[in-house]
Amino acid sequence: MRGLKAWATAGALILGLGASAAAAQGDADRGPVVVELFTSQGCSSCPPADALLAELAKREGVLALALHVDYWDYIGWKDSFGDPAHTRRQKAYASAGGRRSIYTPQMIVQGAQHVVGTQPQNVRDLITSHASDPALIALRVERTGGGELRISARVSDPSLNGAALVQVIRYEPSETVKITKGENAGRTMTYTNIVTNWSLLGEWDMKQPFNATAELKGARPAAIIVQRKGPGEILAARRLR
Repeated sequence: MRGLKAWATAGALILGLGASAAAAQGDADRGPVVVELFTSQGCSSCPPADALLAELAKREGVLALALHVDYWDYIGWKDSFGDPAHTRRQKAYASAGGRRSIYTPQMIVQGAQHVVGTQPQNVRDLITSHASDPALIALRVERTGGGELRISARVSDPSLNGAALVQVIRYEPSETVKITKGENAGRTMTYTNIVTNWSLLGEWDMKQPFNATAELKGARPAAIIVQRKGPGEILAARRLR
């Protein structure tokens, strides 16, 4: 595990703007458990966590996402998927949780708990725990024939309050990289569900139903996440392949 002192800023992250993906879905269940892996091609401790994420990505009840950070680029290898926005998101999680440092590989499960990404049993236990969380939001996601995404959400538990962020994520299912420098020099790595865009569709007060549309072009899969501000707990998620 590699660590880095955080100069984190609190608050919700609004990253880039993305578009693209597949299918149509809807309903009132909570959806898959979201697992975010903060990783780097330049981190020698990360390959086992990358392999674990690939395993988790095969599970229907899990939305596994790899967010490659950029803060290890200085040690000899620039991560081809590294994005400072991912580093900012990881710092925001640290700040929201009262932690003063960030590290790789780190997994955040359902926006609520963090765990070292090389502890598979702990990760699986958290996934199992969150899989039985009650459905609090009815989230419907539909892709139209014109490359448009329609999203609607309403609260199914009247006790739910506060503000939430409705976010659209685009990701690449798989990419293979030959690493020639740095701590993983000489290795050829295959990465899974690499986040390419994480954008804010809108902020929702969870008092009135939420309705919005977004462009969805291209072949990459997409996901919709409703998450408490902070960033905090993920309340609902849908995947569009």
